[in-house]
Amino acid sequence: MSNVTLEEAQANLGELINKLQPGEELVITRNDEPVAKLVTMATPKLPRQPGLLKDKILYMSEDFDAPLEDFKEYMG
Repeated sequence: MSNVTLEEAQANLGELINKLQPGEELVITRNDEPVAKLVTMATPKLPRQPGLLKDKILYMSEDFDAPLEDFKEYMG
């Protein structure tokens, strides 16, 4: 977390925002006291798309759907 004075923030706000990395915080101070915090927003996740991983699974074992040994007593 870095600090910048209010005057510096007012003069260079666009540049400060562009330099912030995801998750980074910038504290704005006045008279050496923190007055505000500038935090980057989380990058929005893209919506899921059906079939996106089609043909990506190269191998699946023959017993993939077989019941697990630990649960056989409940399957009965």
